[in-house]
Amino acid sequence: MMIIPLLASNAAVFAIKNATAEGQITVIVLLLLSLFSWTIILSKFRQLVIARKASKKFMEAYASTRDPLDIQKRGEEFEGAPAYQLYIRGADELAYQLKNNPVRVQAAKFVEGAEHTNTDMLAKTTTTKVSNSSYEAIRVILEEAAGVQAMSLEKGMIVLSTAVAGGPFIGLLGTVWGVMSTFAGIAEANSASLTTMAPGVAAALVATVTGLLVAIPAMFAYNFMVTTIRAITQELDLFASRFANHIEHVYVDHRPLSEEIRSANEVLANRITSALNR
Repeated sequence: MMIIPLLASNAAVFAIKNATAEGQITVIVLLLLSLFSWTIILSKFRQLVIARKASKKFMEAYASTRDPLDIQKRGEEFEGAPAYQLYIRGADELAYQLKNNPVRVQAAKFVEGAEHTNTDMLAKTTTTKVSNSSYEAIRVILEEAAGVQAMSLEKGMIVLSTAVAGGPFIGLLGTVWGVMSTFAGIAEANSASLTTMAPGVAAALVATVTGLLVAIPAMFAYNFMVTTIRAITQELDLFASRFANHIEHVYVDHRPLSEEIRSANEVLANRITSALNR
């Protein structure tokens, strides 16, 4: 069983030694493409593994929170998790809006005997909220962060798709070029024997073999990584919607317009009274 690989190895060495300059250039180009391809495969595989593990830990931590800002307040970090990067962008923007554009409301009164979830209690006892316009700014930040993370996950995939689509064609170009050079040499030598043709044809075919060796691993890696990236991206979009809904429920001011006007009038009256008392 060891004879076949040995013969194949000897055939490859023989073909490379007899390759024309064009064939050697083609093989070198394919080897460089393979180097870039394997660099992307290894680095991207590591990135995706870390992203899946870190995202799982982050999702578990987020599921245990009541306040959308709990993880930020605790200072927890989940490096490598795309959902965490989206979360921290949204949490920072929410904290900024609460600090610079707050809406003061009175804590709601609870009805005895009614059922209240922990999140409902938090929403009704929170006295500093944000307006709908501030909430829209937060949603824009979340959408932007989701896009940035998706682009980060897809970075470098163009190299794999190029290797898959272009590798065999580059190899085929080298083969056709080599066969053409071989037949031209045979015509000049006026000798059409198999011994004369074999070295040139074998050297030409090594370009196609190299192209396939570049494309096949890249194809399997590309399909696996595209599927994984698609799953992470969908999970990211779902989390962005979930996080936005969580923020809206707890921190967005949903009072009726009449109540907002009455509250604004009370604030204005208090300010006027304080100014007159001075």
